[in-house]
Amino acid sequence: MAAHLPVLLNECIEALNIRPDGVYVDGTLGMGGHSEQIAARLTTGTLIAIDRDGYAIERASARLAPYADKIRFVRGNFRELGRILDEQGISEADGMLFDLGVSSPQLDEAERGFSYMHDAPLDMRMDTSEVLSAWFVVNHWPEEKLCRILRDYGEERYAASIAAAIVRRREQRPLETTLELVDVIRSAMPAAALRDKQHPAQRSFQALRIAVNDELAAVQEMLDVAMTRLKPGGRLAVISFHSLEDRIVKRAIAARENGCTCPRDLPVCVCGFKKTVRSVSRKPITSTKKELEENPRARSAKLRVAEKL
Repeated sequence: MAAHLPVLLNECIEALNIRPDGVYVDGTLGMGGHSEQIAARLTTGTLIAIDRDGYAIERASARLAPYADKIRFVRGNFRELGRILDEQGISEADGMLFDLGVSSPQLDEAERGFSYMHDAPLDMRMDTSEVLSAWFVVNHWPEEKLCRILRDYGEERYAASIAAAIVRRREQRPLETTLELVDVIRSAMPAAALRDKQHPAQRSFQALRIAVNDELAAVQEMLDVAMTRLKPGGRLAVISFHSLEDRIVKRAIAARENGCTCPRDLPVCVCGFKKTVRSVSRKPITSTKKELEENPRARSAKLRVAEKL
């Protein structure tokens, strides 16, 4: 397995402006790279480390054993952030970090079914206790629904052709593995598209992963809670890897940064929206050339940071 390299690590740690006695949340623990650096800066502080993947918690807890007295591990979905914080007895946090990308083990361990480069059962569940898998989506969802998620979640220009090809293939026999699906995707695309630098299945696999894990709704729900559960001066740092997620993060911050949404000609505010955060950086923070040389997976990463007023 390739060495784990947490994306935008230095930028995240700097953005969080960590206080040694503060309360912090890593809502996407993964392999624990970000959590390790947060915990190393705490003295009497606490880190809540959340992941919906039980395997991730098992691996990361071993890595973070030297900081065990500062960390509380929670298996859960960050869309349930409010409930998790309540159960931990935490009303507000000094900082929260969310890395929305697929973790390295999920990509590198072929059996998880996230990668279009390795043959594996069609799965793509971040939480393996969930019922819905990529296999069910591919083999049972109607053609129009497949087309919609490929178009909307993958921004795939050949969504209709790919959806139709999937349906034709599954009428003969179910699609069982990732490389079977890759072959079907390739067959539905014109020769010119197959010559692009980007792998022909990348957008489709992204779309399926988002659909299986209901990622976009989860991100929106997480943001709604996170920005209300920060202390004044607390920081929210979110790393996204594709335009759909980044757009949600950008809009969520802007809505709370701009405040009132009433028409300008109204004499008084009736919407009730107040300015509650400020953007720490106007533009998203991206990886340095050095990081990209060491970790090509960071090439599409964008970090947005907001501070509670």
